[in-house]
Parts: sequence; C-alpha cells; structure tokens
Amino acid sequence: MNVFAWLNDALLKMTWLNELVGWLVERVFGLPLEGRAGASVQFFIYDTVKIFVLLSALIFVISYVQSFFPPERTRKILGGFSGIWANTLGALLGTITPFCSCSSIPLFIGFTSAGLPIGVTFSFLISSPLVDLASVILLASIFNWRIAIAYVVVGLALAVLGGSLISALKLERHVEPFVFGMHLADARLPEMTTKDRLAFAHKAVTDIVKRVWPYVLVGVGIGALIHGWIPGRFISAVLGSRNPFSVVLATFVGVPMYADIFGTLPIAEALVYKGVGIGTVLAFMMAVTALSLPSLIMLKKVVKTPLLATFFTIVVTGILIIGYTFNVFGGQLV
Repeated sequence: MNVFAWLNDALLKMTWLNELVGWLVERVFGLPLEGRAGASVQFFIYDTVKIFVLLSALIFVISYVQSFFPPERTRKILGGFSGIWANTLGALLGTITPFCSCSSIPLFIGFTSAGLPIGVTFSFLISSPLVDLASVILLASIFNWRIAIAYVVVGLALAVLGGSLISALKLERHVEPFVFGMHLADARLPEMTTKDRLAFAHKAVTDIVKRVWPYVLVGVGIGALIHGWIPGRFISAVLGSRNPFSVVLATFVGVPMYADIFGTLPIAEALVYKGVGIGTVLAFMMAVTALSLPSLIMLKKVVKTPLLATFFTIVVTGILIIGYTFNVFGGQLV
C-alpha cells in the first residue's frame, strides 16, 4: 500500500511537480504562495502541465488499445447482444472512445444506421463523453481513487439505465428517416501492424490535444481564478450544502457550456477546495460533458423533438439524483 501511495503521488498527482512549481513561483516570480496571485499562478502552471502530460500519455495508450476496435468491429460486437447486456456493453465501449459529446454523434449515427437498437446507441452516446479511461486516471490524479471509481460507476449506471429506458419507450419512429438510410459498406478492414497502431495512437494524441487544449486552458484559468481570488464564503453561499438548489444550479449552469471533461476537471478541483459538495461538483461535470448545448443542437439534426426531449429529461433527472445522493452520502469520498 505504501508503494502504491508513493506511485500515485509521484506519477498521478505529481506532488513533486507541485512543489517545483511552488518553488519557481516564490523564487523566480517573487510571489508568496499564501497570497492570491501566487496561489493562482501555482495552480495554473501545475494543473496545466500535469493535465497535458497525463492526457498525452493516457490517450496514446488508450488509442493503441482502441485500434483493435474500429467502428465496424464495434458494431459487430454490439450486434451480438440484446437487452440490458447490449446497453451495458454499449456503455462500456463508450469508455474506450475518448470523444466529446459532439464527436460521439457521428458514431451514434453509424451505429443506428447499422441497425443497432437506439437504446444501445444512446447508452454509448451518454457514456462516451461522460466516462473514459483517461478521465478516470485524471480524476484520481486530482482527487482520489474513491471519487474516480464512484464517478465511473454512476456514469455507467446512468448510461445503461438511460439507454434501457429509451429502448423500453420504443422511440425509433422519432429518429430522422435519413439516418436509417445511411447504409455503410461492410468492407473487410485491413489488419494493422504494430507500426500502424503506434502511428494511429500518435495521431490520436495530436488530434485530441489540438481539439481540447483551449478548453483545458480555459478550465484551468477558471479554476485558478476560483482557487485564488473568489472567497470561499461566496462559493459556499451559492453552491454549498446550505443551498438546497445547488445541484440544480450546477446542472443548468453546465448545460450551455461546451468542454471536454479535461477542461472541467480543474474547475471541479477548485470548487471542491472551496468546500462545494462532491455531488454538486459531479453534477456540474456531467452536465457539461453529456449535455452541452452544441451537442444537443447537433443531435436535433438526427432525432425528432420528442426523442431529444426524452433523452434530455432522462439524463438531467439522473444527474440530479446522482448529485443530491452524493451530497448526502458522499462526504467520506473527499
């Protein structure tokens, strides 16, 4: 356990990096860490470097594994299951696709056009931006493994239950007809060599980092601002446990935003540091990643309003239940 704790601190939390950045801020920049400016600068540099280093390494490994599961093969795997097992597998496969909510929609279209039940494709659509292996490791690096595992469990549960409920409601008629007409060729995929897989993983790192870096910097910047400049009393008054609407507020503030989970983590870290309940923070993260306004607009192009409204209602309801439950029972996770 001592070795695991040391590896966790050294490799994931990078406590040595935090100490190094603190030394630079004090000695090079001349800013005391006890002051607002010093605390904010340390937070910004440390979180930015740590997130990009971990993100690059994790995406490389995950993309290498993902090279064994291209979309055609994934559709074939999902097509061999039915019922809640198909929803569960769809949600699990979503965890190995490091996509934001908008990037997941083309795969959603592909799965639906291939004849998969829409409940299964919605399980994938919910879990893909919400839970991926990289976000789990990053959550553990910023908080701890208890929170990371709890986030994965509730995220997968929401994806499985949400997709299963959509299946039970039989809402296929509310998918736009052109989606079912997009029959994709079932071509034999060339076998990738190890060199091909390494190139695929490298390209994935480059593409994803290029896509998410603005959101990471914005998220870290907001987190640094909250960490150093916004009084804890104000944040507690708005999002603290004494406000019974804190989870609702966090959820509906998160929906209009568009960011990957990597951009929301620094904000979540700063909010927890200021005393915001873990349930409120999880609700904010889930709303940003699973229900961003741009993704809802894109989804409206392929499904009709009743199905979109059902999807939104199910996910929001699930997020609210998760948020309030963790605020009541999840204090020991922090």
